[in-house]
Amino acid sequence: MADNNQIGGDYVVIKALENGVTIIGLTRGGATKFHHSEKLDKGEIMIAQFTEHTSAIKIRGRADLMTKHGRIRTDE
Repeated sequence: MADNNQIGGDYVVIKALENGVTIIGLTRGGATKFHHSEKLDKGEIMIAQFTEHTSAIKIRGRADLMTKHGRIRTDE
């Protein structure tokens, strides 16, 4: 059985509003680095999670974000 304390970070739902939206995961630690990237086309959805390795998510392009704090839309 997995230890939920290691995995239990918040989830973010990202819906692309245009083709080519880029999502980049950034690492934790002394030096923040890119560790993963994805491209979404219009209408595609990605569910991302903050974990022991991911401290931030950068989004380029028009997208809707849904978090436990509410809904956010990137600027046009």
